[in-house]
Order: sequence, then C-alpha cells, then structure tokens
Amino acid sequence: MKKKILFGIGVVFLIVICFGVFLLSGAGSTYYYSQIDNSKIEQTESAGGVINFEGSMDFSYTLRCYDEDGNEKDITFGTSRELKEYAFIRLTVMPIRGVLEWSEIQYDELPIAVQEQYTLPK
Repeated sequence: MKKKILFGIGVVFLIVICFGVFLLSGAGSTYYYSQIDNSKIEQTESAGGVINFEGSMDFSYTLRCYDEDGNEKDITFGTSRELKEYAFIRLTVMPIRGVLEWSEIQYDELPIAVQEQYTLPK
C-alpha cells in the first residue's frame, strides 16, 4: 500500500515537471504578425509599488494579428517603449503563457497570406 502511494506521488511529480518544462521551453508556440498602430497603445498604470524594475512593461498594445494562414486574432502584449509607427512585427504566442516575445520584421518577411492583409509601405 505504501509503495503504491509513493509510486502515485512520483508519477504526479513527473507529470508536473514535464508540464513545467513544456511551458518554459516555448514548445507549442505560434507566430502571429501585425503592423504597429500607435493609436492602439495604452500606457499602463503602476501597481502602486515603490520599486520599478528596469525593463518593466510600461505600454500595452492590442492589435489585430494574423497567423501564417491569414487567420485573424486580436492580441494584447506589453512593451517597455512606444514602437515605431507602421513597423511590422512577429509575435511568438503560446496558448497559456500569451506573448513570449516580439521582433520587428520587414514586409517581405511576412507570410504571403499576411502580406495580403496589408499594403506595401512606401
């Protein structure tokens, strides 16, 4: 009986560890693409604490984004600064964790289905 309980605890512990590794690894993430529209930016409020950690997310964007097949989704993500107007970005999004990272890309790096949603910048 005691061995079965210890075995059960071991299995649960192993499942929790595997799930944690999955979340931290970024496996299962999807790329979404968007164009910066600074009319969609909001300055976030401080939580009232005295400590302001460097690199905090002072701004929040909610943008219409597209996956590589052209399916749209509104995504909210934070940044530490205002981004360049009309720049194209690629967001790495994970189902539970949300936006893991973003990076600025060029128009010709967008998937064809996403390019069809935007006009070529001048």
